[in-house]
Amino acid sequence: MLVLVAPGQGAQAPGFLNPWLELPGVADRLHWWSAVAGLDLVHYGTEATAEEIRDTAVAQPLLVAAGLVSSGVLFPDDGQARGAIGAVAGHSVGEITAAVVAGVLSAESAMALVRRRGQAMAEAAAVTETGMSAVLGGDPEEVLAGLAELGLTPANTNGAGQIVAAGTTEQLAALAAARPGGARVIALKVAGAFHTEHMTPAVAALQALVPAVPVAEPALRYISNADGQVVGGGKEIVRRLVDQVANPVRWDLCMETFAELGVTAMIEVSPAGTLVGLAKRALKGVRTLALKTPADIETAREIVAEHGGDLTGSGDGPVAPGPSQPVPAE
Repeated sequence: MLVLVAPGQGAQAPGFLNPWLELPGVADRLHWWSAVAGLDLVHYGTEATAEEIRDTAVAQPLLVAAGLVSSGVLFPDDGQARGAIGAVAGHSVGEITAAVVAGVLSAESAMALVRRRGQAMAEAAAVTETGMSAVLGGDPEEVLAGLAELGLTPANTNGAGQIVAAGTTEQLAALAAARPGGARVIALKVAGAFHTEHMTPAVAALQALVPAVPVAEPALRYISNADGQVVGGGKEIVRRLVDQVANPVRWDLCMETFAELGVTAMIEVSPAGTLVGLAKRALKGVRTLALKTPADIETAREIVAEHGGDLTGSGDGPVAPGPSQPVPAE
């Protein structure tokens, strides 16, 4: 079984869209999505500096656009995707990319939603001086107990020995000094404490937007960051997308579900690498591919042919729910 995954904030790098723009039709698509989002995606994906694309309001639409471009090149037809992919998931903002691949949101709805998400999270982050730190290794129970003692939130539990703690700068300074469970602590260059109570204002902003967003039922298994479970309803998926902004990401549980479903291969869409790195440590024996540039498409198609379903699949309806490198920062 093949699973398609989309990375979250922190995966972007200067100029990473340049190779994709060499393909026919990609520039036109990005110009259209730029108009929808009110953001020059071509500029930010080709010419902008690392500092410019670190801005939450820019990074999030850019990541979703890149994921949709690369998945669209791999699967030019929705029916092909739905016939070949066994499940989809995304890390944090990557969940919006996954929702489009699953048929829950249109690309246009996703770009409008993610633009507002990025703006609202940036606004929420400006209220209090907060941040995030990666906690690598150490005894997991001791690490979680240490975070609780300091009032920090395990904002991302990524599996493979990675937890991302989030909170105020004072709390994070105390964490760096304490190093619970003998773990390494690395401060991340992010704008705020994503996936914590500090993002509650952003949730309210999105809740005001989503009632008018057109939503369809998923045509693929969609695995949620909230609990790693397959979610069968389109409206429930969108509700979770909104709530997830202020709640922890459980990527470890998503990978557990991949294993339960019998995944044999995983392709991570552009800008890929982060989630493949986690899978290599947590999902032994699963073939992985980071779809970074068009040069990876041929290999990706070979993986689809070997591990995917029927490439001529019609994708003619929702499926029943199944069983229950860089550190991702958001």
